[in-house]
Amino acid sequence: MTDGIFVGGGGLEYGDAQQLILKYANRHGLIAGATGTGKTVTVQILAQAFSDVGVPVFVSDVKGDLSGLGAAGAETHKLHAPFMERAVKIGLDLTYSAAPVTFWDLWGQQGHPVRATVAEMGPLLLSRMLDLTEVQEGVLNIAFRIADEQGLPLLDLADLRTMLVWLGDNRSEISLRYGNISPASVGAIQRSILMLENEGASGFFGEPALELADLMRVEPDGRGAVNILASDRLMQAPKLYATFLFWLLSELFEELPEVGDPDKPKLVFFFDEAHLLFDGTPKALVDKVEQVARLIRSKGVGVYFITQHPADIPEDILGQLGNRIQHALRAFTARDKKNLKLAAETYRENPAFSVEEAIREVGVGEAVTSFLEKKGVPGMSERTLIRPPSSRIGPLTVAERAALIASSPMSAKYDQAVDRESAHEILTKRAETAAVAAEKAEAEEEMVAAQEREYRTARRYTGARVSRSTSKRVSRDYTFSGALTEALVKELKGTTGRRIVRGILGGLFKAR
Repeated sequence: MTDGIFVGGGGLEYGDAQQLILKYANRHGLIAGATGTGKTVTVQILAQAFSDVGVPVFVSDVKGDLSGLGAAGAETHKLHAPFMERAVKIGLDLTYSAAPVTFWDLWGQQGHPVRATVAEMGPLLLSRMLDLTEVQEGVLNIAFRIADEQGLPLLDLADLRTMLVWLGDNRSEISLRYGNISPASVGAIQRSILMLENEGASGFFGEPALELADLMRVEPDGRGAVNILASDRLMQAPKLYATFLFWLLSELFEELPEVGDPDKPKLVFFFDEAHLLFDGTPKALVDKVEQVARLIRSKGVGVYFITQHPADIPEDILGQLGNRIQHALRAFTARDKKNLKLAAETYRENPAFSVEEAIREVGVGEAVTSFLEKKGVPGMSERTLIRPPSSRIGPLTVAERAALIASSPMSAKYDQAVDRESAHEILTKRAETAAVAAEKAEAEEEMVAAQEREYRTARRYTGARVSRSTSKRVSRDYTFSGALTEALVKELKGTTGRRIVRGILGGLFKAR
């Protein structure tokens, strides 16, 4: 097995061949540069190279171009001649091949559906997704706490919404134990959930939930699976995009075992448009991401951020990105010049040239690179010709993508949504029982009332004293279970008829 990934180099004005050493590939990385300078092709090259050495990859495909990983390059392509010329120049024996790709899509249109339960997402990330205030986040935490204590599932947004309704109806009793719950806070959260649903997030919450092992598959031929998340539509909902990627990272951190310093990563992530991950993100969440980034490398996971400027990444996280590929930055304004200077200062200097000038001057498909060397020391900055890709430049056709999706082993597992017995089924049975009891109580109360009316009007007098027993005289059980039943009875006796409310309680985490 090779000990590194060949990235590029060669040529009189360029340095030696540049390699990303696999042993240090889990120490994260940065791919930066202005639009149109070659960042996407660099991601494509690295993703396929990791796959070729048996490392699974997850990459967000913002523009759709990375789907070309699923097809081999061709000699008929217009860039074939310049690619071969560059390959000779840098000493690369270029052969065309496709990568073993698996397509994913939160909406299930351009790939297999990606789902997670509300309980798995957790209150912190969900609060970020819903853009909640600190007070509203506190109410959401109460909802999760009660749901967890009661052992009933919070699977989808319907479960969460109904749980919040129940909190509002029983806030007097709950506030004594958990803190104040105001109707205004509950209403604000409900409106945020509605807005999230309008962005198309309903399909994301549910089952079957994504299993991380399916992202870490290795093909029979030894190549790692290349998981491509269709993100062109997802980019229109930046909070959903950022929160999903944060959730995926945190799930890996929580579930994967410690592996120390492996010879190669267990999984590599490529997060495109990384600035969206941090724009407007609360400091508490940024601190959490920084902690995860610092510790997840010991679990064999490498994280690579793709963005225009290094300044888009919080400084504490930027300092952990040891492997760097800096494509061109153009300095047309004072702000551009400042960003260029800051970018140059993050690289180890090379006495042979000015890093700042090199970043400004490199052309498309060229970059200033710095990879970790022995003992994890940052390598000296080098001007580098990035190697040509083996897979196709540009997206697959709709038919090609559909064929790969249909032949994927993930189709049978994820394409069909599952609605297992959960809060809906459990509470439906309770509601039916409560409805029968309510009807019986109403009938008995009406009969007693009729008898009492007859007694008072002397229409029928038997000499026996009428005993009146109404539901108001019955001692009520104000435990959570009793309050739940009472809420259901009220709902069923209303003008909406026998409307069954799904998910009054929730919080059953996915079976591990």
